[in-house]
Amino acid sequence: MKKFFIYTLLIAFVVSISVTGCKKSNSGEEGAAYETLTTYMSQNGMDLSDVLTSWIVARPDAADLATFVAKYDIFDLRSASDFSKGHIESAVNVTLGNLLSKAETTTKPILCVCYTGQTAGHACVALRLSGHSDAVVLKWGMSGWQASLSGPWAGNSGNDNGVIGVGHANWVTTATETPGSHSSPSISTTLTDGAAILAERVNAMLAAGFKGTPAADVLATPTNFQINNFWAQADVDHYGHIAGAYRINPLTISGGQFSGLDPSKKICTYCWTGQTSSMVTAYLNVLGFNATSLKFGANSMIYSELESHKFVVPATDLPTVTD
Repeated sequence: MKKFFIYTLLIAFVVSISVTGCKKSNSGEEGAAYETLTTYMSQNGMDLSDVLTSWIVARPDAADLATFVAKYDIFDLRSASDFSKGHIESAVNVTLGNLLSKAETTTKPILCVCYTGQTAGHACVALRLSGHSDAVVLKWGMSGWQASLSGPWAGNSGNDNGVIGVGHANWVTTATETPGSHSSPSISTTLTDGAAILAERVNAMLAAGFKGTPAADVLATPTNFQINNFWAQADVDHYGHIAGAYRINPLTISGGQFSGLDPSKKICTYCWTGQTSSMVTAYLNVLGFNATSLKFGANSMIYSELESHKFVVPATDLPTVTD
């Protein structure tokens, strides 16, 4: 009888372990969380192609300034000290940390403004994935608003300091790499609902701050990254690219192209200006990738070669106000 009792307990223990393991697999498995998240995003108009639709706006002409300002709730992500020295009329000073709470009281589309338009890209993605699908970014940031504020862009583009890729051994004209097929990123969460996982991931992305890497670092050791050139093929053929770069564009959940990104690598996306790549990078970090944006894009590498998409110090200033 005693042996039978012990045997019964052993069987019960094995069954218990098996059931517990199944529950973990169904609700807490990291791969399952990625699948739940991306399915929810794809089905609710939040694929990357949706997020990258009509997301950037140019500064207005002076005659249209009042209409432009009235159209938006303007969120300025610069430091409090720089904001106080001069900002767009009606703008409010926010951080990535309090962005979503500030957005709760908005009644208009949100215009995200920063120094260069790059940090604003992270903010715009967070807003668009949190119910503010009409959030936009001010092109070139405050650097394009007034010449006196153009230092961040002027210091990272132009023929004096934006041509580090010209003649560099790691700027090449060979074919880009062909992506393989990789497993999904691991997302550690106890949540099982797509909307809840998304909210958790957006907050994690914001808490981590802007993710950007200087072009010099990427050019020096491109093998430290999986590099994705987010250009059209014709532009890659025309200008060349960083050695070892891929060109995975389009990049969508519905099209399955995210499998071309290796979650074991740091994913470095680059574009013309660092603004689109900031948007892509924020999105990738929400999905669980370890992603970074090449800061200032091609403007910081081959400025003298570019025939378009070049930062130019504004010839006329638009007004700012002080607190």
